[in-house]
Formats: sequence, C-alpha cells, structure tokens
Amino acid sequence: MGIPAIQQARIGAHIVRQVLSGNRRFPLVLMLEPLFRCNLRCVGCGKISHPDEVMNRSLDAAKCVAAAEECGAPVVSIAGGEPLLHPDMPDIVRELAARRRFVYLCTNGILVEKRLGEFSPSRRLSVNIHLDGMRERHDAIVDCPGVFDKAVAAIRLLVSRGYRVTTNTTFFGGETPESAARFFDFLASLGVEAMTVSAGFGYESAADRKNFLGRDGTKDLFRRLFEIGRGRGWTFNHSGLYLDFLAGNREYRCSPWANPTRNVFGWQRPCYLLNDGYAPTYRELVDATDWGTCGAGRDPRCADCMVHCGFEPTAVLDSLRHPFRAFRAALRGAPPGNR
Repeated sequence: MGIPAIQQARIGAHIVRQVLSGNRRFPLVLMLEPLFRCNLRCVGCGKISHPDEVMNRSLDAAKCVAAAEECGAPVVSIAGGEPLLHPDMPDIVRELAARRRFVYLCTNGILVEKRLGEFSPSRRLSVNIHLDGMRERHDAIVDCPGVFDKAVAAIRLLVSRGYRVTTNTTFFGGETPESAARFFDFLASLGVEAMTVSAGFGYESAADRKNFLGRDGTKDLFRRLFEIGRGRGWTFNHSGLYLDFLAGNREYRCSPWANPTRNVFGWQRPCYLLNDGYAPTYRELVDATDWGTCGAGRDPRCADCMVHCGFEPTAVLDSLRHPFRAFRAALRGAPPGNR
C-alpha cells in the first residue's frame, strides 16, 4: 500500500474518534469539485455535459475550506473539471494543508508545467495525474492527441522537483490484463508514489455508454491483471482488502456517505457518481438522505459499480475490524482472484 504512514495514522485516528463517539456515518475523503470546467472532453466523463453558465461557475477558496471544515474529512480529493484551470487553486491547496488536510490534486497534467511555480512540495500534497493507458489508448479516451506525452512529462517534472506524485487510472471495455500490466510497469518506472485504479462508472450522461466493463468484466480484468503482476512491485493507493474486492475475492456494500461530494451546486446526493439532487449542508446530506436505497441490489444504477469512492471506505473499516486479515492482504500484495 502506497499511503504514507503519517497519513495512515491521521486517518486511523479520525476513524477511532468517530467510532468511539458512536457516529455510524462519517467522512474519510471529501470529494471537492470547485469547478466543472475542463480543457478535455473525455468520452467516459459525466461531468462536462452541463450548460455554459454552470461550466463557468466555481467555488472560491473560502467555500472550499468551509466545506472541508464542515464535514471534517482528513483527506480532500480535488477533482472537477480540471482543477488547474481554477485561478485560486494554489490558495485552496495551501489553506487546506494548513488545516492538516491531506490533499490530492487531480489533474490531466496539461497545465502542470505552466502552474507548478505557484505550488510547493509538501507531505500533505499529492499531485494525482490522470492516465488511462499507454499513449494510443489514453489519447483516444481523452479524445485529444498528445495528452499522454504531456501527462508523462508532468510526472517526470513533479518527481524531479520533490513532489508526491500518484496516478489515477480508469479502465474501460477493451482493456486487456496484458496491456494493463505493461501500463502499470511503465507507471512504476516513472517513480510514482502509488497508483489509484478503478473501472469506469457508467454515467448516464457519458458520451460513450458502450465501453464500460460491468461488474463481471471488472472482476475478470483485475483477477487476471493481479495474477500477471505478482512480484512486479506495483504500489497501489488502496487498501489490500479493496484490491481483494476488485479481484472478486470478497463482497462489500458501498459506503457512499464516507466520500461526500461538494461542488458548485452544494452537497451532492447520494454520492460522487450519482446525482439525485443537492443538500445545502453536509449535516443535511447525512441526516436527510435515504441511504438504505443506495448500492448494488438496491439501486439499478449501482449494479455494476465497483468504484473506489464507494467501496474503499468499506474496505478500510473492514481493515480496522479485522487487522490480521488486512495485514495478510498487505503482506501478499495485489491478490490473485478466486476463479
């Protein structure tokens, strides 16, 4: 697992405090979307179909910090849209880090070289570069030639400047275990701290709705991928038990309240991936959302979802309840799946 010890300790302490206080539903990661505007139009994206008046809106630094303080999550993942299009992004990152938040700045890499001088390396900041495969595949998914090379150049620049660098990869239909393994070997060679992986979620508004893996396809891909990867030293930004889940070794229900989303509309119900309206406050999101209707077997939109924003929190809590199980998974590394 590629999460630094200090970050693990901070998250663990947060969980223990919440459990001891009797809080059944609490946040681990704030999914912060200060803007939807982007300089790409990825074929699997469900965030860029809004009208221009929405795409031109953004949250200022004060509102971003207020959202983090309101929910209390120890980790903030800044997505979008493309966060580096936000003029106040350096201030947002600095203010969140000053409040002891661990920040993942998720970017496609295009603007990294231009804006890097406005940031400083920090143990609380990880620049998370979006890459969905090697050059031909990635550029096809983002529907723009040359983006892969810019993202790779951004990774190399960030590593050379002493930044924490992680990657974020979404797999779609047509991906093979062999091509994914070559891609992970390549990412490891770049010196990234860890890799975040997931299967694409079938957004209703995505331009290409035919290219999603589905639950069975996801399990098959990751089971075979992890079999190929045994001993290759890949480091993932996930708990070992979540990787077990991806490989089909265990079943989890999602914990949608654990990664709440705050964007230009408010607090998104019920999760980062679905949009059933917005709550004006985090407290109302938690208290007034009917969580019993969420998840696979309850909501048909969730039938094929295995995305980390819903299931990683469940795996993390399972790790605390069953530390020996989590230790074995961490010791073993990326797991082969059950056939």
